[in-house]
Amino acid sequence: MRWLVFGTGGVFGGKLAKAGEDVWFFARGKHLAAMKKHGLRVKSPEGSFRIRPGKMADKIAKVETPDVVLFCVKAYDTERAAEQLSPILSKDSIVISLQNGVENEATIQSTIQAGTVYGGVAYIFSNITAPGVITEWGGARKIVFGPVDGIVDERAREIVRVISRAGIAVKLSDDIRTDLWKKFIFIAAGGGFTTLTRLSLADVIPVQESRGVLLEAMKEAEAVARAKGIDIPHDFVEQQLAALQKHPTTARTSMYYDLVRGKPLEVEALSGAIVRFGLETGVSTPVNHTIYASLLPHHLMHVQKRKTPKRL
Repeated sequence: MRWLVFGTGGVFGGKLAKAGEDVWFFARGKHLAAMKKHGLRVKSPEGSFRIRPGKMADKIAKVETPDVVLFCVKAYDTERAAEQLSPILSKDSIVISLQNGVENEATIQSTIQAGTVYGGVAYIFSNITAPGVITEWGGARKIVFGPVDGIVDERAREIVRVISRAGIAVKLSDDIRTDLWKKFIFIAAGGGFTTLTRLSLADVIPVQESRGVLLEAMKEAEAVARAKGIDIPHDFVEQQLAALQKHPTTARTSMYYDLVRGKPLEVEALSGAIVRFGLETGVSTPVNHTIYASLLPHHLMHVQKRKTPKRL
C-alpha cells in the first residue's frame, strides 16, 4: 500500500515508514530541504526515531499515485492543497483528512477529480520544532477515521490493518461526522482560548474564572452542534472538562505556535466557524465571538504578509 503524507503529519507518517510501508512525504522550504539531507526525525516520549532521506518531494508530479493520502494541511489551505493533489489521484485513492475543523472533507471532495475522501481525527499533540524535526508531546496518539457516508467497506478495514501493524492506535468509525464534532467542540473553544491567553490548559484550568470561560465556550459549540443535528452525548462538555481537570496538559496547541511564530491561524475554521454556525442556527455564541474577534487580526495580518511580494 502506497501512502502520501500531505502536510505536517510526520508522526503517523513516520511510524508507517518505520514499519516498512511505502510512504511519500510532501513538504516545502527548509523542512523539505532538511528531510532530503538528513531524513525525518521524530521526537517522542514513546521513543524517538529517524526516517532516512528518500521519498520526499515538493512537486506533486514527482509523487507516485497513492493508495492512501494523509491530508494534514492547515484548514485555510485546504482548497489550494486539494487542487494541487488532484492530478495524481486515481479513482481508487482514499484521502483521509486529519485536519482541524468540520468542513474540510466536503471542500476536498468537491475539489479533487478522482478518489474518495474520508473524515479523520488525529488525537496527538505534535508540531514541527525545527526543519526536518517533528516533536510530539503526548495525547491519545490515536487516529479515528471513516467514510463520510458511514458505509464501511473492505478498503477501510485494510487501511486499519496497515495502520495497526505500524503500532498506531486506530479506530474505524461508522459515524465520523459525530467524531469530528466531538474534537471540534474541544479544539475550537479550548484551542482558541488557550491561544488567546498564551497559556496551556494546565495553566488555565486551575483558575476558576478562566475555567468558567472555557466551559462556556465549549457549551456554545456543543449547542451549535446539537442545533445542526449532531448526536452529541449528554453532558459531553462537562465530562470533557472533568477529564481536563483530572489530567491537565501542559502541551500547547498548533494555533498557539502559529501565533507566536507569526503565521496565519486556523481561527476561521475553528472559533469563526462556531460563530458562523451560530448565526445560521440561531444559537448565541458570545464567548467564541470574542475569541474569534481577538485572534482574527493576527490571522489577517499574516495572510497579507504571505501575499505581499518580498522586496529585493
